[in-house]
Amino acid sequence: MMKLSNSSLVLSLSLLLGGCGFFFGEPEGEQPAELVSFDEQVSFTRLWRAGVGNGQGDTYNNLRPAIDAAAIYAAANNGQVRAFDPENGSRLWQNNLEEEITGGVGMGNDYLFVGTANASLIALDKNTGELVWQSDTSSEVLSVPAVEGNTVVVQAIDGSLAAYDARSGERIWIYENTVPALTIRGTSSPLIVGNAVLAAFDNGVMVSVALNNGTLNWDTRIAIPTGRSEIERLTDVDANLFLDGASVLVPTLHGYLSMLDINTGQIQWRVEESSLVGVSTGFGNIYLVDERGHVKAYRRGAQNPEVWNNDQLDLRQISAPVSFNNYVAVGDFEGYIHLLSQVDGSFVGRYRLGSGGLRSIQSRNGILYAYGNRGDLVALRVEGE
Repeated sequence: MMKLSNSSLVLSLSLLLGGCGFFFGEPEGEQPAELVSFDEQVSFTRLWRAGVGNGQGDTYNNLRPAIDAAAIYAAANNGQVRAFDPENGSRLWQNNLEEEITGGVGMGNDYLFVGTANASLIALDKNTGELVWQSDTSSEVLSVPAVEGNTVVVQAIDGSLAAYDARSGERIWIYENTVPALTIRGTSSPLIVGNAVLAAFDNGVMVSVALNNGTLNWDTRIAIPTGRSEIERLTDVDANLFLDGASVLVPTLHGYLSMLDINTGQIQWRVEESSLVGVSTGFGNIYLVDERGHVKAYRRGAQNPEVWNNDQLDLRQISAPVSFNNYVAVGDFEGYIHLLSQVDGSFVGRYRLGSGGLRSIQSRNGILYAYGNRGDLVALRVEGE
């Protein structure tokens, strides 16, 4: 699916959308790689399993649960929002909103935040699930709202970035950015660092604006359109930004994996890559999944930065990588979780959540939480040999 940024019109294209579902320009007839066998070195114990509505829904959404010590909070495209005990999976509360949820879940203080296809931002009491307020946004929200103190910031598909009072829903400011007419369905999510909001847009520009009033601190072009066709010239930034000390990591489609100074916007390091699904770090490496689903490790700042490259998940619509313990975890379109060694990228474990696909994995306190595209929410303990 693709969207026109300043309209609610969504165009269907007969393309296989790979990486975060999308790949471009591949020879007709290519098929996802078959899974290879390997010597499994870890075991999975399922701690609990729960269901959350229709999960990601029928369009491309990436609804990511929020987790704290008290609960794991998950939203489904059909409006269900549920809270579960992270230890045993028992349901703490639920709210069935009469909205199509497309963005979230954001969390801060006593509130949860989700965005909708009908251009609204909704706040819920995170302890009870009760509706606190609902405010209009400039367009559909596909991002995860970011929260700091009493301010929540949300990015919409038309390129706008807006801040709201987290207690009342009153809009404080809006920063508007022009995005290309044709982009992939999806947006990056804003990141709040101190008094700055970092955001990246589908025109290949990243900005820092002041949290209190939305004034521009800096802007940096992180990707430049190249190629002859409109598809080749896409420079979307749909991956979530990843904070790494005083730097931020951001990948782009048909561009670069870049590391920027959060205070100045200066590009400190970059490598030519094309990705839509985010990065993580561990063992001194940066882990990235490219648009074909190859899982890669890079050493920042090195003259020859690639450490390893696992290409055995080619075209399997691989999720963003998650590093934990000694492993990197990714999900695929058949619902498998693949565990790779952080040392050399070899497979060490595999677990199948279900057949509906998987693009949301998180780790907390050594536990993996996987949210399947059809609404299965699972907590897994992973133990090595």
